[in-house]
Amino acid sequence: MEGYRIAKQDNRIYSMGLTGVDGGIHVCVAAQGEVCDLLLYHSGEETEYARLHFPQEAKRGDVWNMTVFGDFSGLEYCFELDGKLLADPYGKQFTGREVWGDLSAAERPMRSPVVAEDFDWEGDKPLKIPYEEMILYRAHVRGFTKNPVSRVKDKGTFRGLIEKIPYLKELGVTSLELLPVNEFSELMMPEHVDGNPYAVDKPTGKLNYWGYTTGYYFAPKASYCSGKEKHPVTEFKNLVKTFHKEGLELIIELYFTGKENPAFVLDAVRYWTEEFHVDGVHLVGFTPNDLIGRDPYLSGTKLFATSWLGVPGGHEKHLAEYNDGFLVDMRRALKGDEDEMNHLIFRSRRNPAEFGVVNYMANTNGFTLMDMVSYDTKHNEANGEGNQDGNPYNYSWNCGVEGHTRRKKIVELRKKQIRNALLMLFLSQGTPLLLAGDEFGNSKDGNNNSYCQDNEVSWLNWNLLKTNRDIFEFTKAVIAFRKCHPVFHMATEPKVMDYLSCGRPDVSYHGVKAWRPEFENFRRQIGIMYCGEYGKKPDGTADDSFFVAYNMHWEPHAFDLPNLPKKQKWHIVFNTDEKDSNGMYSEVSVSADGGELDGGMPVMETRQFEVPPRTIVVFVGR
Repeated sequence: MEGYRIAKQDNRIYSMGLTGVDGGIHVCVAAQGEVCDLLLYHSGEETEYARLHFPQEAKRGDVWNMTVFGDFSGLEYCFELDGKLLADPYGKQFTGREVWGDLSAAERPMRSPVVAEDFDWEGDKPLKIPYEEMILYRAHVRGFTKNPVSRVKDKGTFRGLIEKIPYLKELGVTSLELLPVNEFSELMMPEHVDGNPYAVDKPTGKLNYWGYTTGYYFAPKASYCSGKEKHPVTEFKNLVKTFHKEGLELIIELYFTGKENPAFVLDAVRYWTEEFHVDGVHLVGFTPNDLIGRDPYLSGTKLFATSWLGVPGGHEKHLAEYNDGFLVDMRRALKGDEDEMNHLIFRSRRNPAEFGVVNYMANTNGFTLMDMVSYDTKHNEANGEGNQDGNPYNYSWNCGVEGHTRRKKIVELRKKQIRNALLMLFLSQGTPLLLAGDEFGNSKDGNNNSYCQDNEVSWLNWNLLKTNRDIFEFTKAVIAFRKCHPVFHMATEPKVMDYLSCGRPDVSYHGVKAWRPEFENFRRQIGIMYCGEYGKKPDGTADDSFFVAYNMHWEPHAFDLPNLPKKQKWHIVFNTDEKDSNGMYSEVSVSADGGELDGGMPVMETRQFEVPPRTIVVFVGR
């Protein structure tokens, strides 16, 4: 082809995809076939501009290679293998997918720009916030700001996330986790069954809203970009850089089907950490965790997975377990199931030395926090599958009425249970994760599997921020409280021992009688004491001591409060049964020097306190 020259074969090994070389590009693609061509197009045009044949002599196994010299400005490319068009699996950007849900995109070939855009990182680096200091917040790029009431200009986009940075910082979030942001087809196609003559390559009419499907793992999703001219790579990089400047981490989720080559998966994870500076990757689906967890290039990157069993953690704690274990145990304890206090103790203390632990009371797949206290069963009829989809086990309790209600006592009980759930989450060791919208009571109307709901079911209803302002203020206060008190987020798991010889263990367990824990299967109450000597604040001073009384029973229980050093008394910080103060007895906020400003905390003049039914009370020794 005139204007382009294919270089002679060399023995160097290049990365897959396109690599810039002096005066041109090197092209490398893995594909099983007899003949492979590189097709070049002018941007926006359907007819190919040039066709270059991969030399057979340069083929290594199933990998086609060639170096081409010439001018590639304004050109896009794809491959043709044995007469069929093939998009580059390592493509860094794709055209033809700029509009979300565009039906014509199903028939449009996917092509990638040859020349990448320049980007100035200005010295940006991942923040590396320790797991114990993180407040993780999980959101969907589109659903977070797509609702017309989101008060965002660029709704449903990467830029829309930037507009919500002040909100995230007010809440106290340190790290944002995003559902899949790589390029994927949201148009759901019917599954082919071998021998079925009626299978047709037409969309089913549903949209894959979440993005858990095979995709193109090296390119940000174009339809998550703002403006008429889409620049997904630049816009996503700007998102990461802006978040870092504001002291916020950005973590992405990558979903794999298990059919991908393990080396391909490793390449994808490495690429997002190196090219996009993401602070971490959540591996979902079927992934080669042993390979990725041992990779020396990723030894400083946060990696989340269901389990890292058998994978060494390395010298830096960068691996984290991420599964529903905390959710299941703590939800069952919350609603008063039998024999759950041992699980509450285990989950609230767990923080292994080898890897981090991500804790949550609600997540994308399942009920929101509000739906957890509003529905006994899932209501997924809108998904069109006869309510057969979704997990039937939600460990929820509707507090007496199924679904939405205006009955005052039911509404109050639900909000109380939400306050309980938030304290159970944020007073536990490990890394707490908050599902976007749970801080203001967002609901999906009982749908626990909204994978295909690209509408108000999945989009956050920001009007609830005003309606349920009390929930938001409580969440914000509990997050600030956790940050101020290191005994609730230690770097290592509490030993339940007095290893400082200060007279009290770091953490101790109590029944209704102090220092006499009760572990029978019928118990639904437990007291946990935290000794402040084991938690050092940034200025080197010791933390306060705390006693947390959990009464998950439907009956009240009187707790004896442990003795404090002389001149100290117990003060109440939180009492989830208090309606007027929304469970807070102090304005828990953070001053400029990081100290806590408390006021108006009731003083305990007696050594016993009756904890009402389904209530958590937090005492501080002052």
